[in-house]
Amino acid sequence: MAFVDTSDDRVSTPARYLPTQTNTTTSSLQRPASIYHVSGNSANGSTSSFISTTSANNGKDKGYAVSGADERGVSYVDSRYSRLNRPLLLCAIVAAISSINYGWVIGSINIPSLVIEECAGGPETWTNGFPSCIPMNSTLWGLVVGLTPLGAWAGSMFSGIGADRFGRKRMLMYNNAFYVAGALLSCTATSIAQLCVGRFVSGIGCGVAANVVSTYNSEASTVRSRGFLGGFQQLMILLGVFFSQVVSIGLSNAPLWRVLFAISAAIAIGQTLLLFLIPESPKFLVSKGKLEESQAALQKLRKGLDISMEFDDLLSALETSKNDSQPPNPSMWQVVSGKTEIDLRHLVFSALFLMLSQQWSGAKGVMFYSTEVLSETFHLSDDEIKEIPTIAQLLTLGIGGVGALAVIIGMHLLDKIGRRSVLIVSSFATTICAALIVVGSKLDIGPMVATAMYLFNFVFQAGAGFIPYLCASEMLPYYALGSISGLATSVNCLTLFIVSFIFPILDKSIGAYLFVPFIMTNFLTFLFGVFMMPEAKGKSVAEVVEEYKGPVRFVAGPFGRRRQSGSSPAKSDANINLPYCN
Repeated sequence: MAFVDTSDDRVSTPARYLPTQTNTTTSSLQRPASIYHVSGNSANGSTSSFISTTSANNGKDKGYAVSGADERGVSYVDSRYSRLNRPLLLCAIVAAISSINYGWVIGSINIPSLVIEECAGGPETWTNGFPSCIPMNSTLWGLVVGLTPLGAWAGSMFSGIGADRFGRKRMLMYNNAFYVAGALLSCTATSIAQLCVGRFVSGIGCGVAANVVSTYNSEASTVRSRGFLGGFQQLMILLGVFFSQVVSIGLSNAPLWRVLFAISAAIAIGQTLLLFLIPESPKFLVSKGKLEESQAALQKLRKGLDISMEFDDLLSALETSKNDSQPPNPSMWQVVSGKTEIDLRHLVFSALFLMLSQQWSGAKGVMFYSTEVLSETFHLSDDEIKEIPTIAQLLTLGIGGVGALAVIIGMHLLDKIGRRSVLIVSSFATTICAALIVVGSKLDIGPMVATAMYLFNFVFQAGAGFIPYLCASEMLPYYALGSISGLATSVNCLTLFIVSFIFPILDKSIGAYLFVPFIMTNFLTFLFGVFMMPEAKGKSVAEVVEEYKGPVRFVAGPFGRRRQSGSSPAKSDANINLPYCN
């Protein structure tokens, strides 16, 4: 099984672009005299000129960009503006298996929840040293569920450092140890304490995956594939949730719910083997001075394309960052407080707000607790709950599938109408659906509540659910991306822990009004989208930074007219991959 065969030498990198040494990262590449105009001999021996179509439209045309021709007259296709090709997609999928496992971990506990915490399948019995259930109250169950995002917060704190030291691919390999350990602890749990530890350890794996998968895919993507790969992680997480819920229908009885938890270990082991088949991130290899390895990795990701110009841009970006007067590693406080050479406060605020809003929306409450909420909505008796699958479990299964479909639609719309427009529509629709859930719950209309929950998950996942994952890499320069990504992931995970912990408590205490707080939080996200959301569609990171630099402020009116920040947007100088671009 070979993902990255590069045997096609018709479009291999010209020799004049090969690095001459590997102990430097700046001047080792022999750059062409002109990026966009290269002369060569045609097949009949005459001299002809090839002009890149990207010189006029910045690579946003429908076709590929011709970058030049060799002495045989064979034209090269510029990889910088290529579409999503098969090797890149396969490598992104292999990396995103960690995200599928993330979804499996957070989704597998939903459908069997009543069997585990309330012994809905029958009284507690012990078989071969394992109890059929682990009875606990709603507060403790909220803690069990919430410890996964708390573990994810812990994992996010060191994932960036580990990925920078060991590499993105190796870090994903090492991270699978947390998935395996967490799965083994959870599937063999005999007490609340052991189940809590198992969920926390699995959560560490989720936190590392959330950071490293997005980093790998963004660094491997092209300009034209960054919108798709930007939402790819959320899609894989939701597919993991959906798969776990499909399997849960048959594994919700005691003691089969233990097998459900153990499957996470099998997924991790399988991914570890597949990771040997994909290349390391070219940008990471360049940052370590491994130019020949980086070039080989980039060629594997761009099979059949000329990578000479993209590789030249990669080196130019690194050289620029090294020669910039900006300190190479400003502290997190310097970036947050605007004490860097370029004031990034508004962009930092936007990245943090979006990661916060993703979790305070209430969507993860639906993902974690929909079985319990719908069981109460339809007034299922204890005998009905024992008859698996119940109507609540089947409806939960559908919610997961609808979410995955919504992300696919949202990913298509993202590069059509822009990030800001998608967020505005998504957050406003989510607000309306949350209100409908409250009305249906108050009037005790079960079908209305179920329908509103379906719509709630659909409109959220179509925009507000996955946009936060790509915002930081599209808005922040390389020197600020590491620290702010870690901070944003921490904010995201801690908010998820709080929501996961209090959701069942709120359900018991305010009942029909459970989604009232989420009406308010989603409306705040809508207002942010209208007045403050930066738009990154079709822009390089340098352009976004130039346009939205400065203090936190309103940058747009309700009808989409951007408020001027005192400086005009930078002219595009081609989409050079300075930072991670999802």
